[in-house]
Amino acid sequence: MAVRWAWSECPLERAAPVCEYLSRIASVSAAGDMLGLGSGGAAKSPKQPSFVSYLTPEEIDVKEKAEQPIKVDDVLLLPGEMLLCEASNVFKMSQDEGSQRGVCGRLVCTNFKITFLSEDSSEDNAPEFKNKIVGENDITLQCVDQLYAVFDDKKKVLISGAPLKKYPERLFIYCKDFRVFHFCLSYAKEDEVNRIVNGIIHHTLSPKRLKLIFLFPYTEAAPRYIATSAKDPTVLFEKQKDWRTELDRSKGNLFYKVSSINESYKVSERLPPHFVVPATLQEESVYKFQGRGIPFWCWSSQHGAALFKMASLPKEVDDSSIQDQRSFLASVEKTLHRPPYEEVRIEDLSVTLPSLSEIQVAYTRFKQLFLIDNSTDFWDTDSKWFSLLNTSNWLEIIRQCLKKAIEVIELLENQKINVVLKEDTAFDFCCVISSLVQIMMDPHYRTRCGFQSLIQKEWVMGGHSFLDRCNHLRNNDGEAPVFLLFLDCVWQLVHQYPLAFEFSETYLTVLSDSINIPIFSTFFFNSPCQKDAHKRVEDGSGRQRGSLSFYSVWDWSVQFELKALTFLRNPLYVEKSKQEKSRKGARSKHHRQLSLPLTQSKSSNKRGFFKEEPGPFIKSLLGKRISKLISASDEVLSNYQVFYENWHRKPIDFNGLILPHIEGPDICIWAQRHLRWIPEAQVLGGGNVASTQRMLELIDEIEGLKIELTERPMLSYRTSKENDVDSRRKKSVRRSSLYPFAQFHMNCVRPSISTTTWRSWEAEDELVNRDDEDTDLGII
Repeated sequence: MAVRWAWSECPLERAAPVCEYLSRIASVSAAGDMLGLGSGGAAKSPKQPSFVSYLTPEEIDVKEKAEQPIKVDDVLLLPGEMLLCEASNVFKMSQDEGSQRGVCGRLVCTNFKITFLSEDSSEDNAPEFKNKIVGENDITLQCVDQLYAVFDDKKKVLISGAPLKKYPERLFIYCKDFRVFHFCLSYAKEDEVNRIVNGIIHHTLSPKRLKLIFLFPYTEAAPRYIATSAKDPTVLFEKQKDWRTELDRSKGNLFYKVSSINESYKVSERLPPHFVVPATLQEESVYKFQGRGIPFWCWSSQHGAALFKMASLPKEVDDSSIQDQRSFLASVEKTLHRPPYEEVRIEDLSVTLPSLSEIQVAYTRFKQLFLIDNSTDFWDTDSKWFSLLNTSNWLEIIRQCLKKAIEVIELLENQKINVVLKEDTAFDFCCVISSLVQIMMDPHYRTRCGFQSLIQKEWVMGGHSFLDRCNHLRNNDGEAPVFLLFLDCVWQLVHQYPLAFEFSETYLTVLSDSINIPIFSTFFFNSPCQKDAHKRVEDGSGRQRGSLSFYSVWDWSVQFELKALTFLRNPLYVEKSKQEKSRKGARSKHHRQLSLPLTQSKSSNKRGFFKEEPGPFIKSLLGKRISKLISASDEVLSNYQVFYENWHRKPIDFNGLILPHIEGPDICIWAQRHLRWIPEAQVLGGGNVASTQRMLELIDEIEGLKIELTERPMLSYRTSKENDVDSRRKKSVRRSSLYPFAQFHMNCVRPSISTTTWRSWEAEDELVNRDDEDTDLGII
């Protein structure tokens, strides 16, 4: 691979990093030649190399240096990013009917992304909400979902390892964020088409090693800055004090303790270095089955009832091992259940919720509804869209997760008993249900900082296999969108109770997109142990010469400018007042704080729980599935239904417990994420954007009136303020319902029966100029 550079005078202290960067490019160039990929357009008639360094001798902020791209062949490259192959005279086709219109440019593949460079690109129409890392025409390699090629007007799927017998005429790239790119390759040179298509197939679909992900060359090349806690208050739960602070916050420090027995990962490579267990649990018990069968504390409610998660013990064992497990579980049971003060309920999620394979099948069917090649396909599938949606079963799985979370809340809030979430590994559905329970019960986790800390605690440090579940290495082993399922459940809550969340649905959408941006380590490891093991930087002899410092996805300033960050905040959020924050309410005493009752203690309603025979706790953990019978009993269903219905009859406290509606019509599609790239699905001046924007206008007017009453500014200020409001109102009407991701597209196929009252831009301006009392927001 030949890369054209230009060299100018630069200080000697700057020359070393440049030489090191060039050596890395040379090594990747050799690797690309071995794969037969070449360099695409970069191999055209080599000119005499002239090198220009874009490193200036002035001292600048290291964070800005990390974000400053380098330009190679008019391609902006991040630190560590290298151009692999390209093709010129490629047309990016539109999604209009027939797909005969397009924009000419270059299709480029790097070790980070696939990008299309238009010949007539301009910054005049730059969007308000722009990602600094991934542009409108950029596709990270991890974001590619499927590849299709057209041969002789026949569309065929492209797979890794299958050689191309002929050059494709067109290339379709289906992305995990539901974008669909359609490229016409008929006018490009055949050798360039061969390089770019084979290069894209190899770098997006072929299995790879973890070290080959762009996360590592970027972290090595980008200057690292130290993020202070004042800038980012998100708790990462990487230190012991983080867990102690969380215990103090939830008032669970009286009965639980922080254990650092796994600090060197001697107990298990899947467990975090620090975790919380019952105070009476012997730490030696954690070694017994590498953390399996141990109830790990998640959270404590205001009544004192606690939520735990636990991994199942091995099931394929002999009789002697079963006896050993039984005695082990008997000792663990005593730490959770001491009558008459504490009770415990086991929820076997592997029985009551779908399997990972069922989730993967459902999501595969679901996402096909939104991967539309052109507007014709959109209207062709419109008549059977609801039946296809129902067949996918994705919304039903969301409903089941929310229902299970409500059942757990009823046990914690109403019956005030401890709940243990049990799963084979405790790294999938345990993370989903425990997180949903805490979001619904604890308003702290409905703030942006609290929500990010929750993901760190329950998912990142909790050992969720992001690398396998997101299939970042293209091994297809264990792929299942569990985290996306969780975000969709959270969106249902945000959609039903927008006043209860500090973050917006736009925040959730960009968070789902960030899963496939390989410059952040948050979603690219299976466990904290795996992350720590890959931090080591070794020299040629295998000795450690340093340690990598990965970027965290929670530093949103890396992706967005300060103005764009306002889209992540929910302007309708009802924050708890300062009086309520400072008021120390009387904390209701839970069963563990009550004195010994004078009357005889009430016998347990669980058969065999205190008898000599093994109770449900031990039986379920030994694989007897007794917990399924317990959770499915008429009593539990009755308690749940009464609790659910009674709560919805009461006024909503947005700073307290919230329970979602889970009936069929109440579970909706996350439109902003799934439909944002389909022009036909957009409504000009409608949707949540219009109502939210109108509320912001009213807030601006109220704030302006307050200022006038206090400061009595001059008339010129008032006039300018009114002009700002009028300008904002015009923008709100012209914006799409899927703003800020999509701009309204007028050139789309309409059905034979008109479904819109928007006739022209002139009609829109007439609506803008109407008085407030003549505008019906319900119609908008």
